[in-house]
Order: sequence, then structure tokens, then C-alpha cells
Amino acid sequence: MDTVQAQTEPLENIEEWDDFIASRYREGKDESEFRNYDEKANPSVAEFYSQNHANQTLDFVLAKEKEFGALKKGKNSIWAAADYLNTLIDDSDPDTDLSQIEHLLQTSEAIRRDGHPRWFILAGFIHDLGKVLCLYGEPQWAVVGDTFPVGCAYSDQIIFPQYFSLNPDSKVSEYQSLYGIYEPHCGLDKVHLSWGHDEYIYRVTRNYMPEPAQYMLRYHSFYAAHRHGAYRHLMTEHDENMFEWVRKFNPYDLYSKGAAKPNLKELKPFYEDLIAEFFPAEIDW
Repeated sequence: MDTVQAQTEPLENIEEWDDFIASRYREGKDESEFRNYDEKANPSVAEFYSQNHANQTLDFVLAKEKEFGALKKGKNSIWAAADYLNTLIDDSDPDTDLSQIEHLLQTSEAIRRDGHPRWFILAGFIHDLGKVLCLYGEPQWAVVGDTFPVGCAYSDQIIFPQYFSLNPDSKVSEYQSLYGIYEPHCGLDKVHLSWGHDEYIYRVTRNYMPEPAQYMLRYHSFYAAHRHGAYRHLMTEHDENMFEWVRKFNPYDLYSKGAAKPNLKELKPFYEDLIAEFFPAEIDW
């Protein structure tokens, strides 16, 4: 299938994306501030979204769902996947010396300190493991970024909505009506969201985690919906209720970065036991 070729790299590394997200949605920020997306102020992020919005077509998403949804990358443990994700660290990045596991532990330890259930803590630890897609050779625009439905009209609450003019689906009238290929209040499980690490980790872990955790994993980047109330016309009452869990999770995802560096050696036994409570030794990826 055709994709739009960009002339520059959108982001140098995953950490640059995480820093942008944390700053964009920081606590206490006025609504008018975090909806002010300035292409000149964030040129690498703007370039990222020009690629993301141009290439995340319905056909692309369906192809990726088929490719990765089959879970044919092999068997691996949760902890081994986290170790594998550590290879994403860029030693040239001057702003962080945290491994990916340490960043995940910051999120899960913040959840643990607030006394949430064990499955909630585990959701915090595994929520970004889908970023191993980068290590499978997937481009960043197909791994990270805010997610959004494809096959129906784009909400103006999506970051940089002007870039959807680059997407071939924007020229398909069927895909640009309010409901598009969907039925009113059909439920999010019937809606195809742009492909990325959220959908992948959901598919990898959905047989093992309780439903509130599944919603956290699958929709934590669906900001247009859980931050701004878009796409409620596609949601059921059950979706609305489950999104309360997504909103509970979101602050831990965004605001734990920068906390004290976790002691991996001390924490590992707790997380090994926690993982074993919900997962077999190895699962399909």
C-alpha cells in the first residue's frame, strides 16, 4: 500500500516523544495552553504528526491489525519484553539516563503508593511494552502518538487536525461522514483506531488482564476521547463507564516521569511475583 514519504526524521528517540506528552498535558495547565499546537515551537512533533496523519489510513490499520494481531512474533515473558524494550535507550540523549524498565516502574510505583489494586499496578508496568514495535522495524508514526478512529470523520480535537488533508482517506466521502463505516453507539470494540503500541499491548495481554486494565492499555493514547469528549457518538454506556478507569490511569502515565529513580534490584522480586500472578511464564507476541 502507498504511504507518504517524509523528508525529515520526526523525532530522534522515544524519550523525546515521552517528554513532549508529559509537558503537553501537565497538571494545572490551562485548557487554552495545551490546545495551542505551534508547528514552529515543536517542529519535530509537527513533522511526526504530518507522517502519522498522512499514513494512518483504514487500509493500513486493517493490515497492521491482521499482521500483529496474529501474535506470530514468538513467545516471550513480560519481563524479557521489558528488557528487550531497554534497547530503545539512546545513549546520546542528554535529558534522561532512565532505562525503559525504570520509566515503567516509575508509573507502576506511583500507582502502588496510592493503594490501587494489584492489576492496576501491573497495567502501569506493562502499558508501554507495545513500543517493542519499534524494534520490529515499525516507524515511530506507527508506534506512538495520540490515537484516533479511522473510517469516519476526524475530530478537530485531535492534535494537528490540518494534517489529515494529506491522508488519502480524507478524499473518501464514506469515511468522512460523522459515523463513517460504523453504526451509532456501536461500541469502541467495533471501531478501528490508528495503529500503535496501545492496540498491540492490548492484543498481547487481553486474555490475562481484567477489563478495566484492558481499557487502560488500549485507550491511554486516545486523548480526543478521554480528555476532550470526542467520539461519544460511537461509544456505548459501558465504554463511558470503563473510560473512568482510563482517566484514573492517565495521570500516572503522564506525571510520574521525573520522580526518583527506582531501585530495580529491590523492586524486581515484587514485580516478578506480580507478573506471575496474572501471566504464564511466556505468552505470544
